[in-house]
Amino acid sequence: MTKLLSNYVNRDLSWIEFNRRVLQEAQDPGNPLLERAKFLAIVTSNLDEFMSVRVAGIQMQMRAGLSKMDFTGYTPSGLWKRLIKRTTQMIHEQYRTYREVFRGLSREGIFIRSFEELNVSQTKAVSDYFHEIVFPVLTPMAVDQSRPFPLVHTKELYLAVLLRQEGDPSEEEPLFAIVQVPSILPRFVPVPGRINSKKTEFVLLEDLIEQFIDTLFNGYIPFSVNAFRLTRDADITLNEEDAEDLLEEIEKELRRRRWGIPVRLEVAKGTHPYALEMLTEELEIEDNLFEIDGPLDLSFLMKFAGAVPGNDNLRYEKLEPVYPREFDDTDDMFEVIRQRDVLMYHPYESFDAVNDFVMQAAYDPNVLAIKMTLYRVSGQSALVQALAKAGEAGKQVTVVVELKARFDEERNIAWARQLEKAGCHVVYGLVGLKTHAKILLVVRREHGTLRRYVHVGTGNYNDSTATLYTDIGLFTSHPIIGGDASALFNEVTGYSSPYEWKAFGVAPSDLKEKLYRLIDRERLNAIAGKPARIIAKMNSLSNQEMIDKLYDASQAGVKIVLIVRGVCCLRPGVPGRSENIQVISIVDRFLEHARIMYFYNGGEEEVYLSSADWMTRNLTRRIELMCPVFDSTLRQILIKMLHLNINDNVKARELQPNGTYEHISSVDKEPFRSQFEAKVISSWKGRA
Repeated sequence: MTKLLSNYVNRDLSWIEFNRRVLQEAQDPGNPLLERAKFLAIVTSNLDEFMSVRVAGIQMQMRAGLSKMDFTGYTPSGLWKRLIKRTTQMIHEQYRTYREVFRGLSREGIFIRSFEELNVSQTKAVSDYFHEIVFPVLTPMAVDQSRPFPLVHTKELYLAVLLRQEGDPSEEEPLFAIVQVPSILPRFVPVPGRINSKKTEFVLLEDLIEQFIDTLFNGYIPFSVNAFRLTRDADITLNEEDAEDLLEEIEKELRRRRWGIPVRLEVAKGTHPYALEMLTEELEIEDNLFEIDGPLDLSFLMKFAGAVPGNDNLRYEKLEPVYPREFDDTDDMFEVIRQRDVLMYHPYESFDAVNDFVMQAAYDPNVLAIKMTLYRVSGQSALVQALAKAGEAGKQVTVVVELKARFDEERNIAWARQLEKAGCHVVYGLVGLKTHAKILLVVRREHGTLRRYVHVGTGNYNDSTATLYTDIGLFTSHPIIGGDASALFNEVTGYSSPYEWKAFGVAPSDLKEKLYRLIDRERLNAIAGKPARIIAKMNSLSNQEMIDKLYDASQAGVKIVLIVRGVCCLRPGVPGRSENIQVISIVDRFLEHARIMYFYNGGEEEVYLSSADWMTRNLTRRIELMCPVFDSTLRQILIKMLHLNINDNVKARELQPNGTYEHISSVDKEPFRSQFEAKVISSWKGRA
């Protein structure tokens, strides 16, 4: 209970609670079985990134001898111990859930088989697959005096093999080798069906390799084969001030990432003691060792769930995004946006409208310039192709590509080079800042004047994630927003004096201060006895000063609802401090990603869309954007969207003062699942 003396929940412990909510979706028997398998994959992917970035950073602080407490009351070593304990518990739960899910799948005729369970014809089929497809790709790597321990790549699967030469006594020290399980091949291998059977069967690639491991070591006897997986520090440290070419510097750092300091070692349960000793010594892992009772790296379940043929009853009902009705009956999107602002809600409405808008701008002879930010882009981006077409057509195309988007650096470098070849101006942002704002500006000549068309969004310009994340996009030709958009691009691409924003809040210059003013206005209204209310939806809330502002507003009587999907360091419901604050989190089929801010403002309600979470990095170390929604009808639609989340009693959890989350009770209430109800958004727009 002493930790309640802290006003704040620790960021990393809050993240563990978030990943636990993802795991709860895998455990929920109300979710289809193959979707539960996907959630298990997401738990693994989330944990991989957490280990390679957050835990790696904590370990670095410990190696440096840092012992200062953070603002939540934890030293690096104290936090590390708590994280490892909770992570270990989570992994145990994850693999218990894995076994439960596959028991359910087996009842549906879907199996991952051990080799011993195959019949003669199946054994021959997978043996042929191994010798024809797998064997040519494998490279056994021995470790001895002349062959040092090879580079073990981060998050790749390997087999540690112990051998002895034929005729050698068993008590002699074994020989040691490793074999990489090739990630270029599918992790799960289909097994031909049995006669008159409707079962769908697979074997795991590592089990197949283990079965035929002797083919790699002629004249030797493999007597122990154990899977292992290493996670390395994946953070990139750049000296941007001294870098002559940021793109080249990032390419160098990406190569160095392969040699990142080992952070975590996962080994199969029952790994031979000698193999374990070799791995821990050679990889210099003293602790953060996880023994896994099941297949290592469950992220393969994401592809597995999609590869199982048929069985649509084991998946969510397919959602077909509708094309925004405002653009349904027109070939001229500019005309529509001239007449009114257009709001889009992904994934319920199709991201194709954004692609079509850029493509129309690329071919429109009256369009003079296109400016855009790109943070994370899909593998086959239609937007990039459209921008390239515009550049080739001689238009002024400026693209701010964020090269430092973690784990997307290589893809963004490729896009940057492709755009440059097409004649686009590619800018890599400002030194020391990531460009995280989501904005698109088109300048068009109309009747002797210039008109600006703007799209701002809460999510990345990524047509792939737009089918998986809930995000908001706004098209507008409002002149004030257009003026701010031009000023923002001028600041990012050139030299520009500080600008006095008419509509936008922009980080790092004034976004935090603007939010402070909006919160303080509600606080002062509450003190004056007026109704005061704030609703803020975001991914994460961890900035101490922002939390203190919300505490102050709560103590003045402002009613605050925070819809925070992930990390939240604020403690709600504490008497005298935050009893007027409620924090809910929704984890469901789609990743809740939109950032929406609502302020009652004495009845003159204001709503903003933003790219920024309320984290220190977003408010001080990134170029972020918050844009008002001027159209009163669209404001009301966004308020209704927020209330969908607030009324959720199926997938919503409420943050407790002690930092844990509890499902919101639906006793005596009709079940209300906000993501299922969100389909009505288009009908609201139809009545507008």
